[in-house]
Amino acid sequence: MPYIKVELTREGVTREQKQQLIKGITDLFTNILNKDPHLTHVVIQEIELDDWGYAGEQSSVLRERGITADKK
Repeated sequence: MPYIKVELTREGVTREQKQQLIKGITDLFTNILNKDPHLTHVVIQEIELDDWGYAGEQSSVLRERGITADKK
């Protein structure tokens, strides 16, 4: 039974986008690993920008300064 956890920052991902992620991930596991989609679980966890950090700083602070991971 695959359990796939997706963590992303809470930035307005819509219900429809989450459904697309769940379907797409399930399809990948079905097609590539031959896993039963009825036994595949996908969990999306959204994390506040204040609770996510890199390079020693909160993502919210970095975003306020216009810095993203690809610009560092």
